[in-house]
This record gives sequence, structure tokens and C-alpha cells, in this order.
Amino acid sequence: MPLKAMIVDDMKAAMRARETARLSTIRLLLAAIKQREVDERIELTDADVLAVIDKMIKQRRDSVTQFEAGNRVDLAAAERAEIAVLEGYLPARLSDAEVDAVIDEAIAAAGAAGISAMGKVMAAVKPKVAGRADMSAVSARIKAKLAG
Repeated sequence: MPLKAMIVDDMKAAMRARETARLSTIRLLLAAIKQREVDERIELTDADVLAVIDKMIKQRRDSVTQFEAGNRVDLAAAERAEIAVLEGYLPARLSDAEVDAVIDEAIAAAGAAGISAMGKVMAAVKPKVAGRADMSAVSARIKAKLAG
């Protein structure tokens, strides 16, 4: 079952169960998916939907940081609840060893030596780990491996 169809089914289930917070988050997700489809005039694949989910999670994590800095614990808790709902659609996270193996494989395949090959390695790694690892952490690991 495509991920988008699964999200729509979950929205219907949340409506029936009267889970207002979950329903609100799922509606926001579907709106973001629809907006991207309209903007790009394409039907999103599962990988594209995962990218939308990743972006929404990143936005909410940034919001949590800002709300905590502003001493707004109530708003930070609401954002964390949304993150929990969104993370339910992501595939299983990769372990550090699995991420390192993918990075090492990409470095070997690209024949990368030095930080100047960062773009090539990142381009090879990104499709393999998208949605299953934090891309900023992956980027930092690639940079560390290429630097030294």
C-alpha cells in the first residue's frame, strides 16, 4: 500500500476515534503533500512523501528549540506530540554501523579522497538513507571520514 494511501486511511481512523491532535497533524501532513504535488505538478512517490515528512519533523524540532528558549513548555509539548505522529510514518531508523557502512561504500564507489568529494559522496548516500537517518548527522560523518 502506498504511503500516501496509508496516511489517508489513518486520517479516517483518527476521525472515527475522535483523536483531534492526531487528526490535526495528519491533515497538516496531507496538506503539505498536496501542496508539493500542486507546485510540482506530479504525483509524489513514497520517497517524496518521506522527504515531506522529514522536512516537517525538522521544522517541528526547530520549533521545539525556539519554544523552550522562550519558556513556552506547552507549545513545545504540542510540537513533540506532532513529531511523534509524523515519526510513525518513517521507516525503521538505521543504526550508526549501518550508516557508516553506507558511507564507506559510497566513498569507495566514488573514489573519494578529501573534503572536495563531499558532494559526490553525499549524492550517493542520500537516496539510501533518506528517511532512515538524520541527514545533518550523516553529513557530519561524511565530512569527518573525508577529512581524516
